[in-house]
Amino acid sequence: MREFPYLRYFPAFLFITIIIETIGLYQWDKNDHTTRMYNFFTTFEFFFYLHLLSMIIQSKLVKKILFWSMMIYPVIACLNIMFIIPEDRFHSITYSVGCLLIVTFCVYYFYEVLRFPKSVNLSKEPAFWICSALLFFYCCTFPIYGPANYYNKYPTLIIQNFTSIVSLLNFFLYTLFFIAFLCRIQIRKFIL
Repeated sequence: MREFPYLRYFPAFLFITIIIETIGLYQWDKNDHTTRMYNFFTTFEFFFYLHLLSMIIQSKLVKKILFWSMMIYPVIACLNIMFIIPEDRFHSITYSVGCLLIVTFCVYYFYEVLRFPKSVNLSKEPAFWICSALLFFYCCTFPIYGPANYYNKYPTLIIQNFTSIVSLLNFFLYTLFFIAFLCRIQIRKFIL
């Protein structure tokens, strides 16, 4: 069975995600601000996904670029969160930069796949499902979260629609992650 080392990190990451979402819901119910927590968590998410992509992508040059992106992005995002934006504001600029980084490296992954000398069965390739999920999710959330700090000027109905769209995007993201895990399972065909 083929090994996919980058999948080993997913259970811990998903567990941390569940904890953060649970804390966020609890704080939201108590009418506490959750923006700062989610600002730091999305920074952590981008770091994790960049690290994941560095294990998936083959090019040594792109791996170096990914490494430096992983080192520089969190520092800039954390400085922005702690010292530049107010505590109750979303870090939309550094979030947008993170989206662009993820989308760029996912597109590069697909470029690499097209240039592989041998054909790859993408339906059994976890990296394909992960990169597809990330590409779709961050392409779609970029225009939603980019202007997030201006939402107080939007009607409540539009904000509710954005929330519904993001919930659907999250469902799609985690469904494709689940499919990536299913790629590890080998199904044996029995001849009767």
